[in-house]
Amino acid sequence: MEATLEKNKSESRPHQTKNRTIRRVAVLGSGIMGSRIAAHFANIGVDVLLLDIVPKEPTDAEKAKGLTTDNPAVRNRIVNDAFQTMLKASPASLYSPKFADRIKLGNFDDNLKEIATYDWVIEVVVERLDIKRSVYERVEQFRKPGTLITSNTSGIPMHLLTEGRSEDFRRNFCGTHFFNPPRYLRLLEIIPGHDTDLAVVDFLMNYGDLYLGKTTVLCKDTPGFIANRLGIQSLIQTIRVAEELGLTVEEVDKLTGPVVGRPKSGTFRLSDVVGLDTTVNVASNLVKMEHDESRSSFALPASVQKLMENKWLGDKTGQGYYKKTKDEKGQTLILALDLKTFEYKPSEKVKFATLESTKAIDNLKKRFPVLIAGKDKAGEFYRQTFADGFRYASYRIPEISDELYRIDAAITAGFGWQLGLFETWDAIGVKKGVELIESFGQKPAQWVYDLLDAGFDSFYKIEGGKRKYYDILTKSYKAIPGTEAFTILENLSNNIVWKNSGANVVDLGDGILNVEFRSKMNTFGQEVSEALLKGISLAEKDFRGLVVGNDSTEAFSAGANLGTLFMYAVEQEFDEVNLMIAQFQKLITRLRYSSIPVVVAPHTLTLGGGCEAVLHADRAVAHAESYIGLVEVGVGLIPAGGGTKEMAARASDLYQTGDPELNILQNVFMNIATAKVSTSAQEAREMNYLRSTDQIVLNRSRLLAEAKQAAIEMAEDGYTQPKPRTDIKVQGKTGIALFKAGITAMHMGRYISDHDRKIADKLAYVICGGDLSTPQNVSEQYLLDLEREAFLSLSGEKKTLERIQSLLTGGKPLRN
Repeated sequence: MEATLEKNKSESRPHQTKNRTIRRVAVLGSGIMGSRIAAHFANIGVDVLLLDIVPKEPTDAEKAKGLTTDNPAVRNRIVNDAFQTMLKASPASLYSPKFADRIKLGNFDDNLKEIATYDWVIEVVVERLDIKRSVYERVEQFRKPGTLITSNTSGIPMHLLTEGRSEDFRRNFCGTHFFNPPRYLRLLEIIPGHDTDLAVVDFLMNYGDLYLGKTTVLCKDTPGFIANRLGIQSLIQTIRVAEELGLTVEEVDKLTGPVVGRPKSGTFRLSDVVGLDTTVNVASNLVKMEHDESRSSFALPASVQKLMENKWLGDKTGQGYYKKTKDEKGQTLILALDLKTFEYKPSEKVKFATLESTKAIDNLKKRFPVLIAGKDKAGEFYRQTFADGFRYASYRIPEISDELYRIDAAITAGFGWQLGLFETWDAIGVKKGVELIESFGQKPAQWVYDLLDAGFDSFYKIEGGKRKYYDILTKSYKAIPGTEAFTILENLSNNIVWKNSGANVVDLGDGILNVEFRSKMNTFGQEVSEALLKGISLAEKDFRGLVVGNDSTEAFSAGANLGTLFMYAVEQEFDEVNLMIAQFQKLITRLRYSSIPVVVAPHTLTLGGGCEAVLHADRAVAHAESYIGLVEVGVGLIPAGGGTKEMAARASDLYQTGDPELNILQNVFMNIATAKVSTSAQEAREMNYLRSTDQIVLNRSRLLAEAKQAAIEMAEDGYTQPKPRTDIKVQGKTGIALFKAGITAMHMGRYISDHDRKIADKLAYVICGGDLSTPQNVSEQYLLDLEREAFLSLSGEKKTLERIQSLLTGGKPLRN
């Protein structure tokens, strides 16, 4: 069973697991979470019914039109407005705007009866027990027996929600806690009630993983479940330590961002985005837990209380820990809150000796021992917050989970951390972590001492290529359930058959090799290129297929390393530039014209040369969140690793069927000329960067396993090496004239600069096959040569070099 969008067609396809089929889902409540949960179900091809309440009375504008609450426009106003807000949201909730048609809107009074024909009802109304119960009472009038009924509650106990409901309702009821935004955050907490059928739990765990692409974590019915319990405790304690040490909000966000494998938002910016009131509501409930030995850690710090008094809740109120304003020139200015004076001041750059000492350490796990050893305020901050986080997590077993891996899975998937609390503790060392906790006069839970006394020194270990966790009950290591189908490169360090400083070639088993890029942002440089050629050669000799993929959280590949090109171009070594381009074209072309099937597995950023690798694979197996594009125009160039050639070929295949106005070719031209990047793998398919035969995988953890399986299937189906094409239809002067007219109009309207015009002219020339008098068929090599000539010409332009230099030195594109 494949969790891929390959199965998503305009009509809904049934999803069936253990005799339960999901064709239609009803979502009750259209607020921020409800509308976005509905969108994500639409993303995977399910028909969705989205309902909300009927307004009590018309608005003044509706009254002016003579409308009453009998009018459908008024009755559905709340759900319609919420739906439109979702459609306009950035980042987008839908993989493609086309998927909006899969969502039907309505209201509780007129449309609730329709849930009788739906397979799953998800309640996402306001977080009040009385309101949820009243909704369930109405739901039970219409739902058919056996229908799934779940709640997106973030903390209300299951037994309270189902009080007074029928046995069938209770057996098919469960908590399904999505995190916001549902499309992007991978966590789905599954919280059974006392009466929930185990088959329902198994189904939801499986369905969330396979079809929704989630890290599904089974939770006990305890306050805050797992992620919010640990995440909010960490956030509140971080703010408290910041206040005690006199750290600024900018300093804390720097310390709690990417340097420790967490989102760029850090702590205070995250609070502003989520909304301080949301954090306070959760913390206010958790501080009441009498059984929690550290419930005082949820007490609100002084700055939080002050912000709440001022109603400075973050982005929703226009100010919180940060505030956006305009300077005298109209430029946006970010102000940061001074936690001592409670006045806003310009945001300042952060510098700590401890952070400087980790700049050269690319391996996240190796940073932590250095961070906690820091002699400045940063080091003290890390020691206090890590010690408290480790200690608190240790005491949550077995209260909120019997297994430590569930705690790590929830915190990483729910809050976007690369490492969970026990994984971070492992990076420091279990014994050192205990010593750190004890240095503050505290102790971890007894089971941690038992682990050390048993001669063990880690919470996790790799055995036989699989990751295992320490099981407290049996005092032994066990395989993490549900990960058997995952292929994780970090676990296969003993399977590396060849490597250099920029890449590894890894034996995935079953006759399949994998080339893993390990350069900065996985860019193509000499080492990566060498590894790719080596991987293909080894696979052709001793294996039956090759996968190109990695486990990076940042990028599949951000494209070519521009440093070498810039050096050659500045020195006017154009023979070297020409040779470099020719070699890169040959490398990318080898992906297609090898004797074994090559599968490329893109995800996250897949730009420039990374996109060209996808275009030349025998098959792409892409993660749903793949942002794919040919972006070379941004640095004054055109795609020359076969990208322009390949898109001309794909356009040719499409307009062979008849496109007299060349709309298809124009779309291809505009995508490249504007450096457009897809916002999802689905959009990449619509842009023709992915073909209909390529797969889209929802769950990132399954990406490499699915890619490996695709390579096996192609090998077993009798893969035959394809031959270079000679049938690519190009338009010659006819097409060039069409594009030049548009380019000239854009230039005259001052939408593009002189240099933009020059680049666009070169692109039009190549994509139309050059100065041919009539449309005709040409070969791949013919177009590759045109590509290379255009690239070489542009690389000698002063304005192109200025663009490349701007990107290399400041990381920002330059329009000149």
